[in-house]
Parts: sequence; C-alpha cells; structure tokens
Amino acid sequence: MKVKLAHLRERARAGGWIDFAVFDARSTSNTESANSELLTELTAAARNAGLKVDQSALAYGQGGRIRFYGDKNLVDYLSGGWSPQWTHEIDV
Repeated sequence: MKVKLAHLRERARAGGWIDFAVFDARSTSNTESANSELLTELTAAARNAGLKVDQSALAYGQGGRIRFYGDKNLVDYLSGGWSPQWTHEIDV
C-alpha cells in the first residue's frame, strides 16, 4: 500500500529545527490503539526510507474537516491551519 506524506522542517520554539512527517492515513477502526500502531509503523517506514523524523502525525478527513492524530505538540501546530502538501510517497 502506498501512503502519501509530507516531510517538513520547521524552527522549534526553543531553537534549532524539528523534522516531522505527516501521513495521509488513519487506521480502519480509527481507535486510539490502532491509530497509534499505524503511526508507529508509518514513522518507522519513513525513517527506513532515509527521512529524519523527530515528530509525526496522521492526517485524515472526518466530518468535512481535517483531523490529526499523533505527537501533541505537532498536532497543536498542524491544527493551527496547516493544509496538506504531500512531498513523498512510501510503500508499507
């Protein structure tokens, strides 16, 4: 299965940089545990593909809105108006 992702780098509030990945995916059941497992799998696949990933999240449509699941700080950042601009595609 191919999954689209955005691999981005932003300045951290405390200085330095944060590399993050946002995946166009959610688990079939959309439960907390299933989403957590999927995010772990996708993050590992992105790292195995050579991408540096400090934080990661899932992004998916629900109720006509984009929802995010993942690292709390990253989800807070993405919820501030981030819209998907996919940069890569990985096989999982």
